[in-house]
Amino acid sequence: MPRLIFTPQLQRFIAAPEVFSTACDLRGALDDAFADNPLLRNYILDEQNDLRPNVVIFIDGRRILSHKNWNQAITAESQIHIWQALSGG
Repeated sequence: MPRLIFTPQLQRFIAAPEVFSTACDLRGALDDAFADNPLLRNYILDEQNDLRPNVVIFIDGRRILSHKNWNQAITAESQIHIWQALSGG
């Protein structure tokens, strides 16, 4: 089952445990996570349902560059990491 892993920093605001999904694309996996935890959606997506600028997603170690395209395929072994985008030195 694909596994979604959320940034530990998010735990300061809401519970965001790992989620196991049966989805075959990123959209479905995120929908599974939001169905279990509706508050999580507000931390990950903006009002337009786009990825917030301060959030990045990696699927199997590869960064998702589009903040709007959620149709990326995932496999049963995929690990999806949702992190805060940090900048500065």
